[in-house]
Amino acid sequence: MDDADVQINFDAPAVLRKWPSLNRERIKKSWGATPYLVAAGTLDECIREFMSKPAFQHHLYEIHTAPQGDLVSAVLSAEHTVELARLRDFL
Repeated sequence: MDDADVQINFDAPAVLRKWPSLNRERIKKSWGATPYLVAAGTLDECIREFMSKPAFQHHLYEIHTAPQGDLVSAVLSAEHTVELARLRDFL
């Protein structure tokens, strides 16, 4: 797949959410934790907001957006978001 084949709508609506944490680890869903809203806007804005957070906290965040083919799932993990940020810079 070359750059011309990559089609990601960075203007798609998205929200950035953060999981509550204890000792830098996510509090488990089984304990009643749910991620809370940090920012709402476009996928691009949420990626930028995510990248502005300290790297040691990235695992606490996720972006929720509409799926876009194989490259963008409904819930983006920290690792996936970092890769999308890198890809965005090349598109």
